[in-house]
Amino acid sequence: MNAFRSLIQRQLQSGALYAVLAALGFSFKAIFVKLAYAAGPVDAISLLAMRMGLSLPLFAWLVWASRGQGSAPLNLGDGLRVALLGLFGYYLASLFDFYGLQYISAGLERLILFTYPTLVLVFQAIALRERPSLRTLSAMGLCYLGLGIAFVHDISVAGVGQQVVLGSLWVFASAVTYALYYAGTGMMLKRMGSMRLAGLCGTASSLMVLAHYLMVAPVGQLWQLPSAVWVNAGLMAVFSTVLPIYWVALAIQRLGPTHTAAVGNLGPVLTVLASWAILNEEISLYQVVGLAVVLFAVSRLKPRAKKDIGAAPGKGATA
Repeated sequence: MNAFRSLIQRQLQSGALYAVLAALGFSFKAIFVKLAYAAGPVDAISLLAMRMGLSLPLFAWLVWASRGQGSAPLNLGDGLRVALLGLFGYYLASLFDFYGLQYISAGLERLILFTYPTLVLVFQAIALRERPSLRTLSAMGLCYLGLGIAFVHDISVAGVGQQVVLGSLWVFASAVTYALYYAGTGMMLKRMGSMRLAGLCGTASSLMVLAHYLMVAPVGQLWQLPSAVWVNAGLMAVFSTVLPIYWVALAIQRLGPTHTAAVGNLGPVLTVLASWAILNEEISLYQVVGLAVVLFAVSRLKPRAKKDIGAAPGKGATA
């Protein structure tokens, strides 16, 4: 028992366990979305508004609970950066992802989203004005080769190639915006604590999503949705939104953004297995091969430790 406890403590201190927990939580987001779509006539923006509306009190609590951590007051620049992270991370990234899940399987969605570690490296190379190494470029090529293999499965099952392509483009747009959030989080972790940043970014995203919803749809229609839709939205809010955002913050604080992204290799595997067990989605040889290629490619991504944005940001960092 003592040895197991020591192992858990070491993994928590290193940040690896937080990254795995975040991958676990995020991997079930697509499952909850698919279950909600099947439970009643709910569209992407309505479901996203439910998710972020239920998450908002929890994000506000994170901000309140972090008030005594010694972080300096936010200045105008910090406020704008937090707003941008909220815009990219859990407003645009979530909205694009929810749109995509209307057309493609949960397994393919997670594979496409899992290209974000390669995108994080690209954005960091641009920020540092460095050319990506041959190893990085080859890993990226393998990653997209794996996606192409998995594509064959969804197109053959769906029978409507155009819808699969449209859904995949939406989810890839989600991966791009989420990679921007990841890279920006690593920089902001140098300025404030992980709990505070997670709460602030989540609060900003929630307010943006709710404002979007109020501009395009009446609130009254939400109360007419089946209770199963609300249950899945609530589970998504707690286990696939607030907790993983906080865990990602803790992981990035300890590992840096690129290593945190790479530790999440478990995410696509969990989503594919869960979509098979819960949603009865077929797992084909194409998906297995594509998944293996993507996971291998991401495992080969290794940034230069000394110049990894957000790496070793110190005790005052956040997510």
